[in-house]
Amino acid sequence: MYFKVHKGQHSDVLAVCDENILGKTFEEGKYCITISEHFYKGQKGTALTITPLLRDIPNVNLIGKEAVALGLKVEIITKENIIVIAGVPHAQAYAQ
Repeated sequence: MYFKVHKGQHSDVLAVCDENILGKTFEEGKYCITISEHFYKGQKGTALTITPLLRDIPNVNLIGKEAVALGLKVEIITKENIIVIAGVPHAQAYAQ
């Protein structure tokens, strides 16, 4: 997986995507998402290296089967948070 931390004025955003979908665009119905290198490609990581970030960073954007599965495992998202665009799961989590 690729992950990138975007530093914000008030809070950070963690973007995580599966390696095999980076640079691709997916469309279905009213949804269209491009997995841009600018937003997602920071560093390569594993579940072991990304999990602490998922727990510490309040705003998370996950796309791809592996990334979303990790978000479910860490319990920062639920199945109800997931949308599927052209077969690719996507979820976001925001701090309350």
